[in-house]
Amino acid sequence: MRADDSLIRRKAEEKGLPVADAILRGLHEGGQQEGVVPTVLAICPNSEAVVKASMLAAWEAEAPLFFAATLNQVDLDGGYTGWNQHDFVRLARELAQEHRYEGPIVVGLDHGGPWLKDIQTREQWPLEKAMQGVKDSLAACLDAGYDLLHVDPTVDRTRPKDEPMPIDLVTERTLELIEFSECHRRSRGLPPVSYEVGTEEVHGGLADMGVFRQFLDGLKGGLAERGLSEVWPCFVVGKVGTDLHTAEFDPAAARQLAEAAAPYGSVIKGHYTDSVSNPEAYPEAGMGGANVGPEFTEAEYEALQQLVAREQELTRAGKVKGASGLMDALKRAVVASGRWEKWRQPDEEGRAFDELSPERQGWLVRTGCRYIWAQPEVVAARRRLYGNLEAAGEPGEQVVLRAIADVMQKYYRAFRLEGTLPDIETAAASL
Repeated sequence: MRADDSLIRRKAEEKGLPVADAILRGLHEGGQQEGVVPTVLAICPNSEAVVKASMLAAWEAEAPLFFAATLNQVDLDGGYTGWNQHDFVRLARELAQEHRYEGPIVVGLDHGGPWLKDIQTREQWPLEKAMQGVKDSLAACLDAGYDLLHVDPTVDRTRPKDEPMPIDLVTERTLELIEFSECHRRSRGLPPVSYEVGTEEVHGGLADMGVFRQFLDGLKGGLAERGLSEVWPCFVVGKVGTDLHTAEFDPAAARQLAEAAAPYGSVIKGHYTDSVSNPEAYPEAGMGGANVGPEFTEAEYEALQQLVAREQELTRAGKVKGASGLMDALKRAVVASGRWEKWRQPDEEGRAFDELSPERQGWLVRTGCRYIWAQPEVVAARRRLYGNLEAAGEPGEQVVLRAIADVMQKYYRAFRLEGTLPDIETAAASL
């Protein structure tokens, strides 16, 4: 099952073209007339509220909807959202119908590579087991109806920590995973899918132009040797200035990468785009796509925080009996998850969570919430919060969805995606 039955998808599949490639082609044709090609926004689905808000935002923007789901979020074991691949595709289709979104929904895998799923690193899986785990997940993505696979074998936990992988090894493992995916897809008679390759991480070895071109040349030759010349990634992830600790996009670096990738038939995708200070520069620099995720969790958390404050006011006024306790539930769940540990600062080593400053505790809870939205205690507390507000005649969930959708709209506007569906549909009609 696919996440939508849009005109664009039907036309693309009639021509044997992956839907993501068809959308990029439509954006390119429309953008050439306007002078600037829009940048695709890819949303990381780290909660049900984010998925619901994305339907609202895409419908309002008249723009295509792309998802980029990591294996930590959505996988065979349910990830931290509680969804496997089939669950997520089914949810996307159901919510699209509920929110009247009729455009294309591209469900994509983000960072499909060994040791990029937390459990593989925590349990120190050997290479063969880690690669097989990725292959099992890739097969599940294809069977569920995913449209875009990010193949990213750019981490090797068997090597010294500060030693980048040889680019030939990155290429070979990328080819191995693409070949596996194509064999599985074809054996099941599934429609063609798009691919994304590379990483923005320095440890991935794609940090300079010479290595970047060497990787693409090696990939092109390797695919030809395997009889897969017709398979080529539409996205190549590039290092464009943003990372986990930096929110400054580098247009010059992006433009250089975009110009290098264009002759190969690919566009550049940026990761870590959350809270970037200059999103409007992405289309100007020729960026093909950008992933955003944690910023939506922050919007969700802040909206809930405001609702809890309102609940407290209503409680004091005698209009609510029995507060939800949501903020305490969130803190308990984040601490119990242990995931906050990875953000410890050097001076925090050996200290319990409650020994940290209130400011640090607040930051860690807000940042770590994306891992625990689906925990039963948190779900129940949120349900109580919404029920309390609605009983008092005030909105609950609508406030949260609006806050998240407003952040998404910021990117739809900056990336020049607003109103692009008609252009994409026109291009699809002429495929």
